[in-house]
Amino acid sequence: MQNAPESLEIIRARIERAHQRFGPPPDRVELVAVSKTFDAAAIRPFLDAGQRVFGENRVQEAKDKWPELRASYDGIELHLIGPLQTNKAREAVALFDVIQTVDREKLAGILAEEMKRAGRRLPVFVQVNIGLEEQKAGIAPSDAAAFVGRCKDLHGLDVVGLMCIPPEADPAGPYFAHLASLARDAGVEKLSMGMSSDFETAIAMGATHVRVGSALFGHRG
Repeated sequence: MQNAPESLEIIRARIERAHQRFGPPPDRVELVAVSKTFDAAAIRPFLDAGQRVFGENRVQEAKDKWPELRASYDGIELHLIGPLQTNKAREAVALFDVIQTVDREKLAGILAEEMKRAGRRLPVFVQVNIGLEEQKAGIAPSDAAAFVGRCKDLHGLDVVGLMCIPPEADPAGPYFAHLASLARDAGVEKLSMGMSSDFETAIAMGATHVRVGSALFGHRG
């Protein structure tokens, strides 16, 4: 386990340097600390050091640890950054503050229903399969703008941005630039892109949210 305050300081400084170098937009870049597979004891030092925005991949894992942490710390913002099954939508709406992985029509409709039932209107990102990889979830780039429109107009979702995970084997920059172009076409402002190995490149291309895990927490076992 890495030292939380030191890790946060290093990553925040790198984010700020990249942001200053490449300039606006955006006005600021949000660090989403990816805490998946790490337990509450591993997360607490980061909360103690002031980090409040975290990302989790699975509803059940988040449900097992975050209610306890929320009881001890104010101001937590929890993002779902992994695939969401429709039968977990109700729990996700209750537990998370932002859902980054809206990737199909059925899920959009069910999330809208569950938000209405719960009296919550969460901001969401549409996940784009930017590399058209068969093993990855996401809307095809060519359908991104139309899908965002349907999510807003048909389902009433608060779509604030796009999210992607580029192919591991390729340079990430062109994929990030493509996502930024798609966001402009779709009329959304936020871009969740970039992870531990490439978040500075993502910032150069306009990322508003970077999802950093191993550079903060260390490598998972």
